[in-house]
Amino acid sequence: MSDDSQVKSEQLPLMPLREVVMFPSAIMPLYVGRESSIKSIEAAQKRYNRRLFLVAQRISKDNPHSTDLCTVGVVSKVLQVLRLPDGTIKVLFEGLYRASWIDLEANGDCPLVRVTPVSDENGNPEENSALVRTMRDALDDYVRVNRKIPSDVVASLQSISEPGRLADAVLPHLRVDPPQKQQALEELDVSRRLEMAYEFLQGEISLAGVEKRIKNRVRVQMERNQREYFLNEQIKAINREMGRDDDPKAEAVELEEKLKTKNMPPDVMEKALSEVRKLRAMQPAAAEYTVVRNYIDWLIDLPWNDLKDIDIDIDKARAILDRDHYGLEKPKERILEYLAVQKLSNGLKGPILCFVGPPGVGKTSLAKSVAKATGRDFVRLSLGGVRDEAEIRGHRRTYVGALPGKILQSLKRVRYNNPLFCLDEIDKMTSDYRGDPAAALLEVLDPEQNNTFMDHYLDLDYDLSKIFFITTANSLHSIPGPLLDRMEVIELPSYLETEKRHIARRHLIPKQITEHGLKEENLHISENALLEVIRSYTREAGVRNLEREIAALCRKTAIRLVENHDLSQCIAVTTQNLHSFLGVKKFRHEGREEESQVGVCAGLAYTQAGGEILMVETSLMIGQGNIVITGQLGDVMKESARAALSYVRSRADVLGLDPKFYRKIDIHVHVPDGATPKDGPSAGITIATSITSALLGIPVLNDVAMTGEISLRGRILCIGGLREKLLAARRGGIRKVLVPKDNEKDVKEVPHEVLKDLLIVYVEHVDDVLPQALDATAETIFSGKRGLADPLYVSLKAQERRGADIPPQ
Repeated sequence: MSDDSQVKSEQLPLMPLREVVMFPSAIMPLYVGRESSIKSIEAAQKRYNRRLFLVAQRISKDNPHSTDLCTVGVVSKVLQVLRLPDGTIKVLFEGLYRASWIDLEANGDCPLVRVTPVSDENGNPEENSALVRTMRDALDDYVRVNRKIPSDVVASLQSISEPGRLADAVLPHLRVDPPQKQQALEELDVSRRLEMAYEFLQGEISLAGVEKRIKNRVRVQMERNQREYFLNEQIKAINREMGRDDDPKAEAVELEEKLKTKNMPPDVMEKALSEVRKLRAMQPAAAEYTVVRNYIDWLIDLPWNDLKDIDIDIDKARAILDRDHYGLEKPKERILEYLAVQKLSNGLKGPILCFVGPPGVGKTSLAKSVAKATGRDFVRLSLGGVRDEAEIRGHRRTYVGALPGKILQSLKRVRYNNPLFCLDEIDKMTSDYRGDPAAALLEVLDPEQNNTFMDHYLDLDYDLSKIFFITTANSLHSIPGPLLDRMEVIELPSYLETEKRHIARRHLIPKQITEHGLKEENLHISENALLEVIRSYTREAGVRNLEREIAALCRKTAIRLVENHDLSQCIAVTTQNLHSFLGVKKFRHEGREEESQVGVCAGLAYTQAGGEILMVETSLMIGQGNIVITGQLGDVMKESARAALSYVRSRADVLGLDPKFYRKIDIHVHVPDGATPKDGPSAGITIATSITSALLGIPVLNDVAMTGEISLRGRILCIGGLREKLLAARRGGIRKVLVPKDNEKDVKEVPHEVLKDLLIVYVEHVDDVLPQALDATAETIFSGKRGLADPLYVSLKAQERRGADIPPQ
């Protein structure tokens, strides 16, 4: 121990060290930037004979507390101070002796501590001598593998014979973690300290050996690469001398270069490079060569991580949807909601929507508009008639002519991995012995699974989660339940006549005029003529046939312009001359009766083509209580007719009918247009009203129509398709429509122009319907017992009691 260490306890400035441990007799340069540390150095120079106390921090922080400092440090001397332009200072310290500290004071300009020297503990002299010799030998080994230590430093280390000083001199030169160095600093037993230094030195020697082997291996690899490059250049030169245009191995090199520039997952890159190495070992004439080459081309051409920038602007999307599609307010609102969620969630997963609606309502074109609104590429895949699972998942490479499935083929064409993918006619897939494509789509359309979609051809996981899937269908009935459960269904209803008229004016007529080479002033179609085309020449939910009829008007106009040799002529189409363009009317819509009739009641029906008036006729004949139902009715409608008759029979007393009237007559219920199949429960009150009118002989008002399901108790239940039914009533000249009370909420969604001139009456019970529908007062209709008739079980109990009073014979 030096003479300085014989000083008793004294107070010195404190300077904490981060990630550094100072040792006695060591000379170490440090960069100092903390304000408190700079003040400690300045105080040491001015008042403490250039001495201060350096101690390591347990935790790296700017303002350490006393608990954050180690217990043992080194009293050091400031040898040199150099101030740098950035405000920090470079200080050269010399370690003097070990010391412990107490009484941290931080009230002045710099922190002060009271330090007390600590003395070394001498171990076994023989063991110390052996450790010193062992350490010197280890230093020789270390110098051989690590040339960074100067030779003069090594010579000075070799000259030290004291074990404590030798350990303190060696430890600063070792790349050991600060906690381990601090542990050695705090070790007072010189034998143990030197042994720790020897362990650390052996670890450094082992690491240096590993580093040397790694460097040698890298150097050998670089030499091998240079050798391969030189040999490849020689092969190219030989091929040129022999007149060969292409190098047989150049194709593999070209594929490797393409793969290095491709953004793909690591496992895909590894697989592709493995196939390239396999290709390099093959002869171009080998049959397997083409198979491997095609597989590598598919891996390169697929857009694995290539995403197109998507900017979702809700206002722009709304404008595009409104411009391209008239009406469809609910579907468009739902789409905008999904786009808003995509914008907020940064499009982490593509949604999966299913547009369901009749043919021609614009499902596919709406999907195109969504793609345009989101800035995605549009990809359409028609699934109609697809019956092979391989169409979705692809064939395995073992088959001749194998290819990936249609989904990956489409992504290859579009070159981005986040398009809008429209799976058209998903309800028209079939299955056979080759598999079920609907089952293969379960993985494609599941947001939790499609990030690892496995195509049979690739045999690698492909991420489909960024794709915006939209499916279209005409009906949900033929879509398997598990597949339907993975999609958000958005229903597109059929167009009303008013909507068709707007669509024709805004889209169809200008489009057909342009396609037929006409000018806007060459053709004028009046409003009444356009409405007549919609009503009498088309019967559909969409507008496809309407567009065909408008195209026919354009063709007729074109031939008249050419025949008259006047290309500026204006051809006017009116209701009077419409038949000369399109011929006789193709369809007729049922209207109201000319006058009120007994047993004839107007109902309202909803079909795929829209709403229709459905006349129900009831005729009575002398018979034995039989009921005949005709008109090609479905099972549900037949059950509605039986339920209506049962209710009328149960109310015979209230209606003033003979309770046994059904035994004397046969009842025939017929729904005209017998060639058209009809089904559904919504004609229940219509049939009940028709039967009641025939039994009472009271006509049904000819300007009244109704719709609603009937229960055995006479309650009227809600129905669907109300919007289309009300339009049919208005078109047929109906003035009053009886609607179930439960459908009152649906009337609010019907356009005002449909409700114009219609009186909507909400009914809850058949007793509410009859006074509104029959041409008679309520007193006349309910001419029997007032209130409810006695239940049948009352008369049965009376008969039982009368039978009990008869004495036995």
